Amino acid sequence: MEKPCIACKVVCALLVIGALNWGLMAFHHNVISHFLGDMTHATRGVYILIGLAGLMGLIKFFKGCPGCKKC
Repeated sequence: MEKPCIACKVVCALLVIGALNWGLMAFHHNVISHFLGDMTHATRGVYILIGLAGLMGLIKFFKGCPGCKKC
């Protein structure tokens, strides 16, 4: 197996951040809102990026990497 491309690394990092944030939501603690403010433009931007990373992860699960088509 080849090394993951930069796109895969970014997607993985965003998915981990999103998953950890959702896990902490069970304890009523939103890390993203804590650092960026409650529903500011920056917070919404991070949520959009995490959502896009989720879509790319789903595509990668079925068809392979959409960025480089190798990993």
